[in-house]
Amino acid sequence: MGSGSALPTVHSNQTSQIIEMGNSLFLMDCGEGTQIQLRKHKVKVQKIDHIFISHLHGDHFFGLVGLLSTMHLLGRKNELHIHGPKGLKEIVEIQFRNAGNHLSFEMLFHQTDHAGQVVYEDDKVIVTALPLKHRIPCFGYKFQEKEKPRKLKPAALEKYEIPNYARHAITLGEDFRDGEGKVIPNKKLTEDPDAPKAYAYCSDTAYYPKLQEFIQEVDLLYHEATFLESEKERAAQTFHSTAMDAATVAKEVNAKRLIVGHFSNRYKSKERFLQEGRQLFKNMDLAEEGKVFEV
Repeated sequence: MGSGSALPTVHSNQTSQIIEMGNSLFLMDCGEGTQIQLRKHKVKVQKIDHIFISHLHGDHFFGLVGLLSTMHLLGRKNELHIHGPKGLKEIVEIQFRNAGNHLSFEMLFHQTDHAGQVVYEDDKVIVTALPLKHRIPCFGYKFQEKEKPRKLKPAALEKYEIPNYARHAITLGEDFRDGEGKVIPNKKLTEDPDAPKAYAYCSDTAYYPKLQEFIQEVDLLYHEATFLESEKERAAQTFHSTAMDAATVAKEVNAKRLIVGHFSNRYKSKERFLQEGRQLFKNMDLAEEGKVFEV
């Protein structure tokens, strides 16, 4: 939804992403203008039940109160879970309290306190907090699919006359025993499921080796790249990263694919980020408003 940094422009919005995993929509960060982007790209905001905020710099959450107000005006009833660092709950609640607004739905705040914390889990997805190095407390988030059920082999089911009631247990790895006591091994009835996918979101941060132990071999890594190498000193001073920093992380954790974003608007061409980063990590792309990356 947004690939820019602190200063929004007519071409790039502040940071925000929609993550679809396990039949759920998660909103990751909510910079100014996010709800306009959601509408523009036809995302149904009422299907978002969990919002994750990385840290309390405005370009990552100034759009949150407006989005919550819109959800209220649209008649939302389902509770909404908001995950983020200490202080987020107070900021949001004081806005609505001073405005005299009472939302039509319940907000449930979940404080992110430390790296490795499981901040959300259901039967298909687990979300874990990641350590980042920034000027204020800041967390990335890793979205990890759980192991999927085994795939049934239709021909084998027909051959061995497997009844419908037994098929769910078979997808969970059980063998089948027929009425005569004959055991059909699970491996004859199923095949391996697709490998679980993992996505790591890392913004804002300086290069931080401690992060690596949490994101080894992720399928898709988003890592901020605010600056080019010519501004490496500026990146260090502001606790941000360069495109080369992001590529270094991707290479060191053996990520399958890298997306960079959070670009400073001082650069007229984003292609320079690719030129620098791909010197070290080839499978690298630029974040872009409205662009979909499939894993």
